Amino acid sequence: MMQEENKTERSIPSTEEQIKAAARRVFTRKGYAATRTRDIAEESGHNLALLNYYFRSKEKLFNIIMMEHLHLFIKDVLGIVNDESTTLPQKLELLVAHYIDMLLANPGVPVFMLHIINTNPDELLNNVASALDTEQLVLVKQWRQFAAAGNVTLKPAHIIMNLLGLTIFPFIASPMIKRKLHVSDQEFIALMTERKQLVPVWMKAILASS
Repeated sequence: MMQEENKTERSIPSTEEQIKAAARRVFTRKGYAATRTRDIAEESGHNLALLNYYFRSKEKLFNIIMMEHLHLFIKDVLGIVNDESTTLPQKLELLVAHYIDMLLANPGVPVFMLHIINTNPDELLNNVASALDTEQLVLVKQWRQFAAAGNVTLKPAHIIMNLLGLTIFPFIASPMIKRKLHVSDQEFIALMTERKQLVPVWMKAILASS
């Protein structure tokens, strides 16, 4: 009986985790600028003084949430780009699928990241740089071998921008897409799921034409 009680206690999120979960929901729903700390407190079911005790400010809470998302994302991406058993085209397919799946599960992340890029780019870059040693990535080594064989003359920056644009931009523009193209939430999810197959095809075509 005691073991069941301890298990139940462990399954209940801490106050800090409850506040962070509530903040994710409110930030996603209202955006950073329109969110008040009072909104987060009400969503979490805790008073404002308790929120301030744990996080001091909306900005600090926002940054903590975004850095947690970033570190989890980088951890997953490293598993893809450092896999020596997959080819460069296979890695592009896996990265596209991972980006889209992550953004379908966390649709507010691109807008959050844009906020950090605009307000505190150094913090973002420092966190990315500390987690990624690009010179040692298997993907980078494969790209150099691919380019050295004369398979591509396109600059790597164009490949990265195309990959990010084709996968992330639709999520950033989703409010406009849904409203102007009369696309429902479920239809948008279906469109993005289709892009998991389409974007790698387009990327391969870009590589082949370069």
